[in-house]
Amino acid sequence: QVQLVESGGGLVQPGGSLQLACETSGIPFSRLAMRWYRQAPGKERELVAHISTAGAYTIYPDSIKDRFTVSRDNAKGTAYLRMNSLRSDDTAVYYCNVGTIYWGQGTQVTVSS
Repeated sequence: QVQLVESGGGLVQPGGSLQLACETSGIPFSRLAMRWYRQAPGKERELVAHISTAGAYTIYPDSIKDRFTVSRDNAKGTAYLRMNSLRSDDTAVYYCNVGTIYWGQGTQVTVSS
């Protein structure tokens, strides 16, 4: 059974930090690239981070670079997104996506004072 379970979202003040996790099972996680996306109310889903199968190659959009860090532990089938210096415009539902076809259910991140 394929499962992607996200955790770590919540409410944080501007400038704060959160770490999201995406725990997977039932998929060949170590052989698949992984991405984090987010979708804010009324906006299209956007790519937040990409990480290659072994974790050696990462991509971030300019609005994210130097604030977020994606990582993965293939032995655990889990990916992470460390988010620092959070801003109000980072508020969104964050989704993990593995191998382009497997999606998590999403976790809400709200940045507000």
